[in-house]
Amino acid sequence: MRTAVAVYAVVQVALLYNECMVDRREFLRIAGGIAAAARVGAAEAAAPARKPNFLIVLADDMGFSDARCYGGDIDTPNLDRLAAGGLRFTQGYSTARCGPSRSCLLTGYYAQQTASDIMTKGNVPDYTRFLPDYLKPLGYRTYHSGKWHMRFATGTGGVGFDHSYTMLDENRYFTQDRHELDGVALPKPGEGYYSTTAIADYGVRFLKEHAKDHASDPFLMYLAPHAPHFPLHAPAEDIEKYKDRFAEGWDVARERKHARMRRMGLVNCSLAPLEPAMWTPWNTPDEELFAKIGEGEVARAVPWNSLTAGQKDFQRTKMAIHAAMVTRMDLEIGKVLAQVQAMGAERDTMVVFLSDNGASSEQLIRGDGHDRAAPAGSAKSFLGLGPGWASCSNAPFRLHKSWVNEGGIASPMIVHWPNGIKDANKLRNDPCHFVDVVPTLVELAGGTTAAKGAPPLPGRSFVPALKKDGAIQRESLYFNHNDNRAIRAGNWKLIATGANGPWELYDLAKDRSEQHDVSAMEIDVTQKLAAMWTAQDAEYAKQREAAAPSTRVRMK
Repeated sequence: MRTAVAVYAVVQVALLYNECMVDRREFLRIAGGIAAAARVGAAEAAAPARKPNFLIVLADDMGFSDARCYGGDIDTPNLDRLAAGGLRFTQGYSTARCGPSRSCLLTGYYAQQTASDIMTKGNVPDYTRFLPDYLKPLGYRTYHSGKWHMRFATGTGGVGFDHSYTMLDENRYFTQDRHELDGVALPKPGEGYYSTTAIADYGVRFLKEHAKDHASDPFLMYLAPHAPHFPLHAPAEDIEKYKDRFAEGWDVARERKHARMRRMGLVNCSLAPLEPAMWTPWNTPDEELFAKIGEGEVARAVPWNSLTAGQKDFQRTKMAIHAAMVTRMDLEIGKVLAQVQAMGAERDTMVVFLSDNGASSEQLIRGDGHDRAAPAGSAKSFLGLGPGWASCSNAPFRLHKSWVNEGGIASPMIVHWPNGIKDANKLRNDPCHFVDVVPTLVELAGGTTAAKGAPPLPGRSFVPALKKDGAIQRESLYFNHNDNRAIRAGNWKLIATGANGPWELYDLAKDRSEQHDVSAMEIDVTQKLAAMWTAQDAEYAKQREAAAPSTRVRMK
C-alpha cells in the first residue's frame, strides 16, 4: 500500500515537472525522497510487526482523584504527560484491597477464582497462570520491582519473572526489614534509602540489562510502588513543598475538586457527603490512637470546621505528606519512563497506570511505632491519612479502601502507547476491571488465554477501547471483599455492606456517588442482580476448590 502511494506521488511530481511547475533539480530531489520513502515503507511492510512492550505501574492506596489529570491538587507531571498523550478511563475498577487487586492483575481471574494472593482464603488451583506464563512463550522478558502480596515466589517455579526486586516490609519507607533480589534476601539498606526510589532504581537496572542483553526481545515491566500506602513517610524536602497547600481543609478541597472533575468530563454525579459513622473496624482503637499520636488526630470523617486549630494544623500536615509521597512516586515513575525512552522503546511501549484500591481511611500504628517527638513523615513516625482526607482523595465517591462502594474500587486508569493510540488526551467511559489487563496484553502480544482444563478468564480485552469509546461488551463485573459485595451490569450497581447488609441498587449513569437507593422501586432488577452475584460467587468458589492444588514454589 505504501509503495503504491509513493508511486502515485512520483507520477504527480512528474506531471508537475512536465507542466514546468518545478525545475529538473527540484523534481529529482522530491522524486528521490519519495522513492527512498517507498523503499523504507516496503521494508516495513515486509518485516513482521514488533510486539509492544508493556509497562504496568500499580500505585498503592492512591485515590481516584489524587492526580492532576484526574482533577486533583497534587503535582503529577509524568502521569499528566501520559494522560495527555494517551487515554484516561473514567470507570476503571480494582477489588478494593491490595492483595486481591494484584491477584486479578497478574492472573486475569477474580481473586475468588484463584486465592493466589495472601489475603484471599482457599485452595490455589493448578489452573492458575500468571502474566509471565502467558508472555514468556511469546518471546517476552518479564520483570517486577516493588510490592508483592502474592503467595508464590517471584521467579522460576513460582510466578516466573526473570528478575524481581521484591519489597516485603510495608511498615517502613526509609529502610527495609525484608526485601529480596531474585528471591535472595538483601541486607538492611543503609542511610539514604527510600523505598519508592529503590523500586524505580531496580526497574531502571532491569531495563538497562534488557537493553544490553535482550534488546531484540519485547519486555514486561511490572512496577509496583508502595506509595502512598501508610505509614505516611516522605523526604522532608518533598513535604515542605506542600506545607501550606491544604490549609483550607478537606471540605473546601473536595468541593473544588468535584467542580473541576465535572468540567473535565470525568464525572457527572453529585459529591458524596462525609460519613462520620463509617470507619475501618481493624483500626487502632481510638483511645490508644489518641494517646500515642496526640490531640491533633481525628478518627472520623467530620466537617473541617468542627476541628480545633491544633487538629487542623496536624491534619493538613498529614495531607502534605500524602501529597509528597504521590509526587515522589510520580518523579520516580518518570525515571523509568526516561529509561524506556533512552532505549528507543517509547513508541513501542504500552504504559498502563492503575491504583490497587481507593485511598485508605486506615489509622494503624505498626512497625517501629510512633514517636510523637519525631517530625511527622520521618522514619520514627507512623501516621495514616485518615477518613477525612481519604474522602477527599476519593472524591466525589463514597467511602474508601476495603469498601466496594465507588470510593473503594474506582481506580485511575491511564493507558499510553504512541504506536497504538491515536486519540491523544481523550476519555474512555467503558467500565474496566483489573481482570481485563491479562486478556488485553495477551491479545496485543499475539497469544491466547485459552487453556485446557482452565475456566475461561472473566475479563475482556480493552483493545477495542483504544480506538473507540464504548467498544467493550460485557455482562457484569463482580466484587467481593470482607463481605462487602457488589455486582455491576450496565449502569446498574447492586451493593451490600457487610455479611448481613441489605442489597442497595444504584443507577451509575446519573448517581455514581451512590446517594439514591432505588432497590425498592426496581425490585426485578434487584432480584435479578442478587441472583447473578450469588451464582457467580458460588461458581468461583466451586471452580477453585474442585481443582487440584497448585504446585508452584511458595514464598518463604
